[in-house]
Amino acid sequence: MIMLTAALIILMCPIHADTGTQAVLYQSTFATDPHWTTNNPSTDYWDPSAEQYHFGIQPSTGNYAYSPPINYVNGSFTLEYDIHLTEMDPGATLRLGFTGTDMDFNKGPNVITAFTNSKYGLIMVLHSVTESAIQEEVTSDMSSYPGPTVTYALNTTYHVKVDYNADTDVVTETVTNKETGGQVWSYFITIPGSLKNMNRIYIGNVGDYGTMGLFAFGWVDNVRLMAAIPATPTTPTSQPTTPLPTYTPHPATKTTTPVVFMPIPTTTKKSPSSGLVAIAALGIIGACAVARMMNKKK
Repeated sequence: MIMLTAALIILMCPIHADTGTQAVLYQSTFATDPHWTTNNPSTDYWDPSAEQYHFGIQPSTGNYAYSPPINYVNGSFTLEYDIHLTEMDPGATLRLGFTGTDMDFNKGPNVITAFTNSKYGLIMVLHSVTESAIQEEVTSDMSSYPGPTVTYALNTTYHVKVDYNADTDVVTETVTNKETGGQVWSYFITIPGSLKNMNRIYIGNVGDYGTMGLFAFGWVDNVRLMAAIPATPTTPTSQPTTPLPTYTPHPATKTTTPVVFMPIPTTTKKSPSSGLVAIAALGIIGACAVARMMNKKK
């Protein structure tokens, strides 16, 4: 039992060190106005009756909608949201991600999830750009990753989760069916370098110069961004010390006469002298000899 307990403690220590404390940096259920900023309020707006955020994205318009500023510097994070797509024209794309002030999917830093209608069908995309402009992307088409082509469906609500692990520089996207809870698609990309200095969640097509008039319509709900906050070591506080009382020695006012104890005499028992023992022995021997001679005369 002692060895098993020690092994469990050893195995758990790295887990606690890597995980840290999860903090919510941004969250909106859209039950109230999220106060997102947009340059196209006719299609990108909060709908109080649906308690969701509506979007309408088309290429080459540079339209966007983004959250209030988020206090993030660097480190691991998790971005989650629900999405319901009602229309996706061929060539249209819906992009939602965590980005910097440029909100251009071709400029870093950003981590972007996308739903598009391409020559491969209705496929999902995970895209990232570092501050040094290195792009990485994977799609749910079999030509992009080692798996079968996976498509999504319109008028279906999906839950999207993006995990960035700052220790391994790996970003993973997982898409599940909101109603059934079943996983639809999941894959990852490895980022050459760390991600940092992102400050908003956005929906938009800045940097997309495709054909105008192609729309992606739908709704976004339950957006949340969490980050791993490392534990801060606490500095022990010094307790106030109470000075010990001081005592002043006083000289003795009376001398004490030592008492002399007399030793108690002990009595020693002496054994009989060896001479007396010998005389007694001879007497006994003589008596025995006399008795024996008298018996013979009879």
